[in-house]
Amino acid sequence: MSKFVKFSTAAAVTLVLAACGVTGISAQMAHSEGAVINDANETAIPENFREWIFIGAPLTPNGLNGGAAGFPEFHHVYIEPGAYAEYKKTGTFPEGTTIVKELALLHEGHHEDGSRDEASGRGFFADRVAGIDMMVKDSARFKDTNGWGFFNFGHHEPPYAEKAAALPNENCAFCHTANATEDMVFTKFYPVLRIN
Repeated sequence: MSKFVKFSTAAAVTLVLAACGVTGISAQMAHSEGAVINDANETAIPENFREWIFIGAPLTPNGLNGGAAGFPEFHHVYIEPGAYAEYKKTGTFPEGTTIVKELALLHEGHHEDGSRDEASGRGFFADRVAGIDMMVKDSARFKDTNGWGFFNFGHHEPPYAEKAAALPNENCAFCHTANATEDMVFTKFYPVLRIN
């Protein structure tokens, strides 16, 4: 089918998506750059995700967590632009929302807490990327994990895994269920989402 074909109604778009095995995606997200999940609940890292909307970079360094933080890296978090636009308009994450978290290791620290001195002052500074996690909203497909699928493509430097299967509840979803601010997303850490 030509990429120049335009559908006259949202219903037509939905039918095409269903015919291609893409389910759970809302009409407003029909042209999403987000993840496409196959019938085996597997997906790949969306291309160009680093060009999406950057919403935050939480950090829980080892030096402030007894040397054993669960995720001692920066979390560089991106949301697909179409989902971001819809969220800003409605206050709701639409079906198909894709959020990618890329881990970034820290430069070696000079101080006991793992911080170091740089031109801007003492602090924590990102060095190199080392892992990808992703969450995708699909309420029909992921009922057991509160409507979101969670995926891990490796906690190591690239290259990352080419595809990943949705993780069971105990891997990620349980923590988001217990602690996330809004609809499984830690919106309190992402001021970009809260700016009107």
